[in-house]
Amino acid sequence: MGVDLQRDTPACVARDINHVCIAVRDIEETMRFYEVAFGVGPAEIERVTDQAVIAAMVTVGSSQLEFIQPMDADSGVAKFIERRGEGLHHICFDVDDLEATLERLDSAGMELIDKTPRKGLAGMIAFVHPSSTRGVLVELVERSENRG
Repeated sequence: MGVDLQRDTPACVARDINHVCIAVRDIEETMRFYEVAFGVGPAEIERVTDQAVIAAMVTVGSSQLEFIQPMDADSGVAKFIERRGEGLHHICFDVDDLEATLERLDSAGMELIDKTPRKGLAGMIAFVHPSSTRGVLVELVERSENRG
């Protein structure tokens, strides 16, 4: 099923870039690099067991950078790094009413990884499959749930 490009209204209205996520092999080393090279951080490192990653979020201006390190070699992030190397993993947009947004995206023909919102590091989140977004993994976060 292709994406309906004939819609009069967008299926999703991105209000802001919440964060850009970078997949890394060593989160502590990466955090030190970004702190020294760009003056961002430090940040608390958290274990997100349901996503099998160790993650940290640092503020950069009005947005954020998220760093994720796989917890084991069989995780999705580990496979991503194996195939593509370290680097850009996904972009996250703030949206209003995530549940309704997912319904509109689904009815517009977008392939959703998450059909219902779930808890993530940034708040209530859902992912849109890169096959529907021109090759970019897109995360959506409910605007009222994020940092403000």
